[in-house]
Amino acid sequence: MDTTPQDLSHLFLQLGLANDQSAIEQFIDDHQLPDNILLHQANFWSPSQKHFLVESFNEDAQWTEVIDHLDTLLRKS
Repeated sequence: MDTTPQDLSHLFLQLGLANDQSAIEQFIDDHQLPDNILLHQANFWSPSQKHFLVESFNEDAQWTEVIDHLDTLLRKS
């Protein structure tokens, strides 16, 4: 069983991104999504990041809630 905490910091770590609070805030400021684009379809993800997002969401993995939270944050205007 994976005991990795499921929060934004650890999600960013799983995605290979800088995961300190300021880096997360900067990423969110720099990457806004329109309503007609699904999170994993965004052009700023690498193929492996897209795969992780899709696989985690489709399998109702432990990351689903955090991925949903990130999706919400990226849609704020």
